[in-house]
Amino acid sequence: MGVYEELVERGIIAQMTNETEIKNMINAGKAKFYIGFDCTADSLTAGHFMALTLMKRLQMAGNQPVALIGGGTTMIGDPSGRTDMRKMLTKEDIDHNAECFKRQMENFIEFGEGKAQMVNNADWLLSLNYVELLREVGACFSVNNMLRAECYKQRMEKGLSFLEFNYMIMQSYDFYYLFKNYGCNMQFGGDDQWSNMLGGTELIRRKLGKDSHAMTITLLTDSQGQKMGKTAGNAVWLDPKKTSPYEFFQYWRNVDDSDVIKCMKMLTFVPLDEIHEFEKCEGSELNAVKERLAYELTNMVHGKDEADKALAAAKAVFGAGAAAENMPSTELTSDDLTDGKIGILDVLTKTGLAPSKGEARRLVQQGGVSVDDKKVTEISFALAESDFGEGYVVIKKGKKTFHKVILK
Repeated sequence: MGVYEELVERGIIAQMTNETEIKNMINAGKAKFYIGFDCTADSLTAGHFMALTLMKRLQMAGNQPVALIGGGTTMIGDPSGRTDMRKMLTKEDIDHNAECFKRQMENFIEFGEGKAQMVNNADWLLSLNYVELLREVGACFSVNNMLRAECYKQRMEKGLSFLEFNYMIMQSYDFYYLFKNYGCNMQFGGDDQWSNMLGGTELIRRKLGKDSHAMTITLLTDSQGQKMGKTAGNAVWLDPKKTSPYEFFQYWRNVDDSDVIKCMKMLTFVPLDEIHEFEKCEGSELNAVKERLAYELTNMVHGKDEADKALAAAKAVFGAGAAAENMPSTELTSDDLTDGKIGILDVLTKTGLAPSKGEARRLVQQGGVSVDDKKVTEISFALAESDFGEGYVVIKKGKKTFHKVILK
């Protein structure tokens, strides 16, 4: 089975410009392709997994990836999949985020001479002359066609800014520039990027008279059609300081039964024959499959040691209560206490189990919080120093989220 056939069987491919040529090219290891990453935060998220693992799969098959850091396009903001305008970032913020992306990508892709390359579109987009761009590129785009693109339709209801309207042109110019200067003959991206990617192939055809190729990746959604990679309204980050390895593990350990096989196929490198055996599992048997999924992804992002710790902690939590030494923890000192006590709402916010006191109050009132296996029913509940008899207490949120609170 070639790499293209494997991508098809894993359900990774959504749309493409020319199936025969793309299949032959990537199976022969002759594609030099790029995927763009806009620097909207200081860490990649679980939502970037599809792109990162695709780059790794194709590189393993002999193809050459180009990771495009969007230092320039981030200044505009991609309207795709948005109903509101993205927050405007400073150039300093964008440069910092780009450096963070580079470090994380090195866990997936091998960079170096003759291997993968990393480029930043700020190097060519920020030096463009506006009038020259209008004359050279603007004439190649139909406003009527652009307005029919899905990425713009979703923004039209609340108002599409002229700034965002230029995003398609910028992304198309990236493909044109990389084709001409780096020999990139293919672009891959999320399925919500299809219109922008076609704009690039058309610009190359009109300006250079040559063919280029585009292929989109299936968006990773859950059984309700929502994008995966968020928990309690927050992104699942690849940076361990933003989402701990244990929390990362737990996110994938707790995916819905109907999503686990899909995630295993699309995100891991577990052989398909083995996954087909997992497809036969039902009911409680799926828990072992979820553990394998969580372990594989945690190992990929955080390394074997952290994956082993997260697995051991998860087994202790699910098997013998909250006795896991590798459980995520927060340290408090006497300065955090008032008259020798700290309220449960403050504990929930300090540990990150709740993003705000309002959310913490809701959790308690709905019966979703326990301290050392005893349910907390009053928002006025407070922990005293004497409650930390062993030096810590364990807070449980819902059925599966545990957190150790240590008093120093």
